[in-house]
Amino acid sequence: MTLIRFGQAAVLATAFAAFSPLPLLAAGGGGSVAPKPTQTTKECKTGKVWSDKKKRCVNPENSGLSDDALYHAVRELAYSGRLEEAQRVLAAMPDQSDDRVLTYWGFTHRKLGNVELGMTYYQKALAANPDNHLARSYKGQAHVEAGDLVLARAELLQIRVRGGSGTWAEQSLTNAIETGATYNF
Repeated sequence: MTLIRFGQAAVLATAFAAFSPLPLLAAGGGGSVAPKPTQTTKECKTGKVWSDKKKRCVNPENSGLSDDALYHAVRELAYSGRLEEAQRVLAAMPDQSDDRVLTYWGFTHRKLGNVELGMTYYQKALAANPDNHLARSYKGQAHVEAGDLVLARAELLQIRVRGGSGTWAEQSLTNAIETGATYNF
């Protein structure tokens, strides 16, 4: 007779759920659509960001912009394929241990082809905040790109278990698993 310990049972349940049919749920909350171009991508060059207050492009390092404004600039630049410029903005963000910052360091490195470094940043983001659905989705999409659907489904399950059902993070990873297409925002 073989005994299954609690930890082993949890692993088996996780594996079973990861291979079960996955419903496609509607995206929810912010981040469900690609960022709209602003002056940051329309007018600013070489990693500068638009300042509404100054009505011009400014260096992100001394822009006086809020973390949220810088984060939105990172997302917009990344979506526009200006990944090195997005990294310049990331480097200007004061709290480098913030899980959103770590997530986008991972995303930009991954999209630049530095997949291992990107995965390291995703792990750091998840260590800081295990409920970071976006980091889990991007990490799962990296697994899809690598052809490892088992690990991608494990991230999808973690998104759901951690309250991310119905979010864009869940929907985008579900779509990536089903189609092989990943996202650039």
